[in-house]
Amino acid sequence: MHVLTLTPFYPTDQDDAAGCFVSEPLEWLAKAGVHNTVFAVQPIYRARPHARDTAVPAHWLRYLSLPGGFGLPSAGAFLFARIVNRLRQLHASHPVDLIHAHAPLPCGHAAMLASAELDIPYVVSVHGLDAFSDVQVTGRAGQWCRRISQRVYRSSRRVICISEHVREAVLEGTGGSCRTSVVYNGVDPELFSPAADPPSAAPVILSVGNLIPIKGHDVILRAAAALAADFPALRWEIIGDGPELSRLQGLCAQLNITEKVRFLGRQSRQQVAAAMQRCTLFALPSRYEGLGCVYLEAMSAGKPAIGCRGQGIAEVIQHGSNGFLVGPDNDRELALAVAMLLKDETRRRNIAIAARDTILERFTLAHQAETLLRIYREAAE
Repeated sequence: MHVLTLTPFYPTDQDDAAGCFVSEPLEWLAKAGVHNTVFAVQPIYRARPHARDTAVPAHWLRYLSLPGGFGLPSAGAFLFARIVNRLRQLHASHPVDLIHAHAPLPCGHAAMLASAELDIPYVVSVHGLDAFSDVQVTGRAGQWCRRISQRVYRSSRRVICISEHVREAVLEGTGGSCRTSVVYNGVDPELFSPAADPPSAAPVILSVGNLIPIKGHDVILRAAAALAADFPALRWEIIGDGPELSRLQGLCAQLNITEKVRFLGRQSRQQVAAAMQRCTLFALPSRYEGLGCVYLEAMSAGKPAIGCRGQGIAEVIQHGSNGFLVGPDNDRELALAVAMLLKDETRRRNIAIAARDTILERFTLAHQAETLLRIYREAAE
């Protein structure tokens, strides 16, 4: 089977974590006999990416697009114009059985147009709760995004959602008039494996995520301040970069916890895996999350993970069994959960074992590839 993967997310030399949730399953699909051609796409107003060596290399293509939210509704048409001749040549020399587009705009829209032009079926993956792009894009442009996304979903052979939470958003926005499947992201259990040696005596709480408001880093800092007196040796490590950095650093100073919190910036996949091995537990109280690969990676590394109720990760974390769930924007509840886990080493160890077992049973890259392959075969018939 020959699949064209059309994606705006793919690893680069600058950021090997970007699009790893797209690139990493492809190696496992290749083992199952799927040949993937990858078109990784980017608008011309962004800096030219430097391709990274991956198991399945990508052809990086840039396309015309207007910057800002107003350009998103038309981006798919411009992307289709950019790829159609290349796709026609590829299809003539090595027939494409299926297009897998990641995100409805712009890639899903371009796949829909290519499907009509070349009679190639397509599926589209939805990686977040903003399934119609009308949260990030407001006004008339947002309404336009929503209408196009609805057409993309309804015309596809399958809408692949990363959680039931995301699937509910898609079905609500389309009136249930599209065929959906849930395919949870997978983890490499060897890269994200438990540490051979026990972590250091000083407890470390790790968070990994872009420094943007929805990730709840301010909740983390307030919890850190609440725990400072009872756990004077406790340290917090935050991996990620983004526009919230200066505000969060200011909040640290205001709460008098600057010496207890380390902002480590953007790091490589290997560095993130090493940080997860050395930490005591993982916490990210994100309030708007379709699933969250970092929770799965922490669980795979044998660490208790704390997420938020009502988000996609609540489909994986069973509260008190293989992790913990707290209320969004609830620093007091987060502090209580952290304190309990730090005080009860036996419970922390049991949760860590259950977390790792959960990943090995259902959420590895092999599981993800197996489910995708079944969908590919059904969609290509």
